Amino acid sequence: MTSDVLCFMPIGDLAAQVASRERSALEVTRAFLSRIEAINPRVNAYTLVMGEEAERQARRIDEAIAAGRSPGPLAGVPIAIKDLIDVTGVPTTAAAHRRFHYTPERDAPLVARLRAAGGVIIGKTNLHEFAYGVTNINPHFGPVRNPWDLALIPGGSSGGSAAAVAAGLCAGALGSDTGGSIRIPSSLCGTVGLKPTYGRIPRTGVVALAWTLDHLGPITRTVRDAALLLRVMAGADPGDPASVEDALPPLDQQLDDGLRGIRIGVPRRFFWEQTDPQVQGLAESALRVLVDRGATLVDRDLPHAEDLISAVAIIITVEATAYHERRLRRSLGAYGEDLQIRLLRGFFVPGTDYVLAQRARAFFTQEFTAALQGADVLVTPTTTVPARPIEEDPAAAPAVSLAMSTELTRFTAPINLTGFPALSVPCGFTRGGLPVGLQIIGKPFDEGTVLRAGHAYEQATEWHTRRPPLQPLTR
Repeated sequence: MTSDVLCFMPIGDLAAQVASRERSALEVTRAFLSRIEAINPRVNAYTLVMGEEAERQARRIDEAIAAGRSPGPLAGVPIAIKDLIDVTGVPTTAAAHRRFHYTPERDAPLVARLRAAGGVIIGKTNLHEFAYGVTNINPHFGPVRNPWDLALIPGGSSGGSAAAVAAGLCAGALGSDTGGSIRIPSSLCGTVGLKPTYGRIPRTGVVALAWTLDHLGPITRTVRDAALLLRVMAGADPGDPASVEDALPPLDQQLDDGLRGIRIGVPRRFFWEQTDPQVQGLAESALRVLVDRGATLVDRDLPHAEDLISAVAIIITVEATAYHERRLRRSLGAYGEDLQIRLLRGFFVPGTDYVLAQRARAFFTQEFTAALQGADVLVTPTTTVPARPIEEDPAAAPAVSLAMSTELTRFTAPINLTGFPALSVPCGFTRGGLPVGLQIIGKPFDEGTVLRAGHAYEQATEWHTRRPPLQPLTR
């Protein structure tokens, strides 16, 4: 088996082969490290590759298996961590100026849970500076490039994580999502991205963007892989008072239940408007596939959807500025230009606007709840457009980053406002060969139904099996 095949194998299959000693964790880890060496210089998905440490982790897993101990459900599987999540002894940079870096003494709880399950932490992934943007055009670490076309953005802010998964540079990755930062790059890079229910995964040991909107979740190649990582990472932690201990159902069994009896709500107003015609056509085709697999479509209405974006924008602006307030006063020049603009805006938002946005949030959540009373999930395109070009001119890049935020978060940010779970799955490719995502939104703590719908669609299509046309550099 070639290393390329190994690097695109589903997480469950990789772990099973390591656990059965068909291949070693060290062999798997080295295969991924070799591909990273060959591919990452062009994609720039990583801020740090933990080669020696990853090999040490893999050897420990092999030793445990040889001694007859259970290696865990992620036995020897290389996982990448978005570089705003703490990993013991490794700098957390948030892809920002070095003045803001720090080295944690312990893993974030979700990283510790991955290790306990046998996962191998292979590196830290690049992101939009401090996770506040959707392009991954980064003035400190350079832009992440979309594996499907290196001239295009991968989406953000978890663009490094999505690009790494799409390019076979890790088996799965962690991202954060405040306005769509898991789902947007998953849509633009052709991966699966899950934003679980708010509080499902603890945010302890994670650099915040907006406390009341931040979510953490997995980016993978298949829905089953996303379910596996969710099961490992979910659960409360005392360091995050918003985290909850809500028992997950047996996701593996639920995935295969199919779509018979599932009602899929289609909110045409706002969520299917102002969309690129090719994206619209692929999403419509996906609806037909879901119906063919046994689902029933029902029209749903969210009458005030147009007002959702402004409420999200106010909350993110104020909370992000509050988080960075001291740094801004001391080190404004250390921030990239687009981030300076975003963060300085927060000083000029009246407190009354923030309070009203939070009140509107409760109202909008009630509207989503009502829409889901007549449906099991809601389905929309994930983004309005496919990947856009990277602005290579440093002087123009900040303005481009700001403009793209509204365009790319239109269908994702409202779901952060509600805290409901949402999944992006690949639903086709444009005529130019660019991936497009379908968003599936569910009821609070009902990730099982969301994943079930996504898995049923995935099994009826072949989009998730495609690979970017990247070849290793020749020496």
